[in-house]
Amino acid sequence: MKAIVLPGPGEPFVMEDRPDPKAGPGEAVARVLACGSGLTIQHTRIGRGMPANYPVVIGHEITGEIVETGSGVKGLKTGDPVTCYFYLDCGQCKWCLSNRPTLCSNLGGHVGRQIDGGYAEYIRLPERNFIKIPDSLDWKRQPAEVSVLCDALATPFKVIRRARIAPMDTVAVIGAGGGLGIHMVMMARWAHARVIGVDVAAGKLEKCREVGAHETVDASGGGMTEALMDLTGGEGVDVVVDFVSSPQTLTDGVKALGLGGRLATLGGSGSTAPFEAIGREFTTKEIEVMGSRYCTRQEVIDTLNLAARGDVWPLVTEKYGFNTGDAELVHERLEKGEVLGRAALLVAG
Repeated sequence: MKAIVLPGPGEPFVMEDRPDPKAGPGEAVARVLACGSGLTIQHTRIGRGMPANYPVVIGHEITGEIVETGSGVKGLKTGDPVTCYFYLDCGQCKWCLSNRPTLCSNLGGHVGRQIDGGYAEYIRLPERNFIKIPDSLDWKRQPAEVSVLCDALATPFKVIRRARIAPMDTVAVIGAGGGLGIHMVMMARWAHARVIGVDVAAGKLEKCREVGAHETVDASGGGMTEALMDLTGGEGVDVVVDFVSSPQTLTDGVKALGLGGRLATLGGSGSTAPFEAIGREFTTKEIEVMGSRYCTRQEVIDTLNLAARGDVWPLVTEKYGFNTGDAELVHERLEKGEVLGRAALLVAG
């Protein structure tokens, strides 16, 4: 098979001819049709954040079709359409058993970091890391869009639950023009909340309105807190979802919360600096600050089913060929923040 390999952090991609993977016990192999390209795998490409086992084939947002199953595999068969669950969780610790696999005590890493991912013609994974795609999703005709559902929309779907976003809530999404942010706007609108998109890239705010934002705030000149207070008549927003998560956005986000407000941070900036303590406001307003990352398998399944029945649909604005030149181009654009929504490599011809 052909695989786009990342030799090391920040190094150029290399196209390699490799033997087709064979399914071992408890494993399956899928032919990859498409693989999404988002900021998470760009961090791996550059070497930011969590370590990877270089050289590695990156990518985890896939649309694939099972071509082989190993011994002991009972839930998959040849021809099944599948996507990927990103975390290599153990399934046995207290966190996995309480349906919080992102906190797994024995986490083996991630697909596309510790084991090879979706920038290849075939992918081999443990059976538990494949999730079936509903038959009613047109995965053959729209492989790029279906591929990103497992992360770009499933991660915001988890935030809806974790932050308890309800129809009467006003939700501010910071970094609303990013790959996850714009899908968070969609999901908050799906949850019947009032949605305010916040970004420093004014050119992305119109698209935020198109996908569901009721109002937008251009924060390029500062003044985000004041703008959110003005839009809520001085009461503050109910929920802030911060995909930037810098000390400044976290501080301003907390200040923009109203009574009983919740702030969900997804750690986008990677900064270790603390954000400003708001003192008595935490207790007088009973503010909650929570972290969130990725999602559960069930949340991936639920998101796939929402898309299958037409409730939500991802925004894939850029599709690329399966070659190193296109891979370099899309990752260059991801690094510069130029991709609106999601991009994807079309692996199968």
